[in-house]
Amino acid sequence: MMSLPYKSLLGSFVLLMIALVALLTSKRYGLEARKKDKGASLLDVIANISGTIDKLSTGFDGMAIETEMARNRLKQLIALHRENAAICAMLHKQQRKKISRKATKHCTVCRPGYPSPKMAMLEGPREKIMYVVCVHTDPEKPDVLSTVDIDPESPTYCKIIHKLRMLNVGDELHHSGWNICSSCHELPRARDVLILPCLMSDRIYFVDTSNERLPKIKKILEPKEMHKYGLSTPHSSHCAPTGEIIISTMGKPNGDGQGEFLCIDSETLETKGSWIKEGNRATFGYDFWYQPYHDTLIATEWGTPRIFKKGYASSHSTDPTIYGRSLNIYSWSERTLKQTICLGDDGITPLEIRFLHDPKAAEGYVGCAVSSNIHRFYKTSKGDWDTEKVIEIPRKKVEGWIEPYMSGMITDILLSLDDKYLYFSNWLHGDVRQYDITDRRNPKLTGQIFLGGSILSDSKVRVLEDAESKSQSDPVYVKGRRLYGAPQMLQLSLDGRRLYVTTSIFKPWDKQFYPEHVEHGSTMVKLDVNVENGGMTLDEEFLVDFGLDKDDILLAHEMRYPGGDCTSDIWLPEKQ
Repeated sequence: MMSLPYKSLLGSFVLLMIALVALLTSKRYGLEARKKDKGASLLDVIANISGTIDKLSTGFDGMAIETEMARNRLKQLIALHRENAAICAMLHKQQRKKISRKATKHCTVCRPGYPSPKMAMLEGPREKIMYVVCVHTDPEKPDVLSTVDIDPESPTYCKIIHKLRMLNVGDELHHSGWNICSSCHELPRARDVLILPCLMSDRIYFVDTSNERLPKIKKILEPKEMHKYGLSTPHSSHCAPTGEIIISTMGKPNGDGQGEFLCIDSETLETKGSWIKEGNRATFGYDFWYQPYHDTLIATEWGTPRIFKKGYASSHSTDPTIYGRSLNIYSWSERTLKQTICLGDDGITPLEIRFLHDPKAAEGYVGCAVSSNIHRFYKTSKGDWDTEKVIEIPRKKVEGWIEPYMSGMITDILLSLDDKYLYFSNWLHGDVRQYDITDRRNPKLTGQIFLGGSILSDSKVRVLEDAESKSQSDPVYVKGRRLYGAPQMLQLSLDGRRLYVTTSIFKPWDKQFYPEHVEHGSTMVKLDVNVENGGMTLDEEFLVDFGLDKDDILLAHEMRYPGGDCTSDIWLPEKQ
């Protein structure tokens, strides 16, 4: 509605116009009266003026009526707008309740990760950026964290768009983790620091990823920060719901074996000491996974650092004082070693371990590298833990190799977020496998692809006996580039439809088993996964070449997405 001052102004304007019209009309009729009839009556002039004013008055009355109609219509529109606004507000509130979790998971400042593995799988965005830990083939150059564009809509798809160089040489970047993850979903913290422990130097880099495409070094913990607690050779890094970062360690500062954990404050990034409070230490260490719901942390074993760092020897693998073969089970709440399960010669070097993603599940799988089998671990009715072998990869009888028999050497495993499929790589045989684990005790092979390895048809190795295949696989080329080495590290998309594969395990072992791989550099390829029925196919158009720059030939190992993935995130049961 119009304000009162505005009404007054309009009224004054109308009166002024009436007076002006009257004045002009009076002059007009006055002249005509003098020319035609000097005796014309003043009353005639006034009558003409009055008639004109009557016409104006009628027009203004019509304007007033139309203005009132417009005013009423405006009132109706305002009322309708307010009604629509109220309806929209109500619908928005309802929709906001439905998508609040989905929205907040993308706002890393609000909440890190996802409230459940199911939500991560069903509602997580497609991966667009991959951080790949790379070891430099030139001993005089530092290792690199490569940022890779894996967005198919991007003009730099399959390209390394950034290389963050470490500040020292000889570090041997290996595994990585986050300052915070889905186990801390209720905390108002950002997942924006990538943790990079170094196998060879005992150094730890903290990388700021707040700018996802341009990560930068935030802080460095020098070796002495670990050594002062009697720890060395850091490996796996997980964030904990306590607000801490836990890093498994494999040795003592002198290179002897010891299974331990370094505890770091996730905000200050300062060391807090050993995670273990008291009691015995494990003989060896490597990877670990925890489930607070079952008050359990389970750790695996590689071997003695000062020995395995020099290279692989079959005589070492049969020596239980050099290579581990046990699972070490800790109380999560008490931080003490409670049980050790020895797998014997059927479980030499149990490396990567995965609980089911279901936070209430009391079982999971571990891959044993040297003995090439998968063991299922589970909680018994007594409350302790036990294991059973569920997958066995047959050795191949060969000639032209360092031994008469070649094992598969399972070096990485992972589980899809719905706990339906298990994937692992055979680094010596050269294949990636997919198993349906719906029946937890009886995994079923549903997919297999060879991507290199030591028994290719053009190699010097001849397979004499093979329980699984009648012929040796051919070399694999993607976009004209031969895949040297063998499949090693795996990373699965959140929706389970894309499996990414890199080729390096550990520089001393790469040089020993696949020197041509070190010469040409690593590759990353993608397997497309049939999540409904099982099966995998190689994407012939996807290739990331870490040896393309001949002045920067890199060995690619572990992969991470900025928003979390199948191997970095651990979930807690959702609050009811």
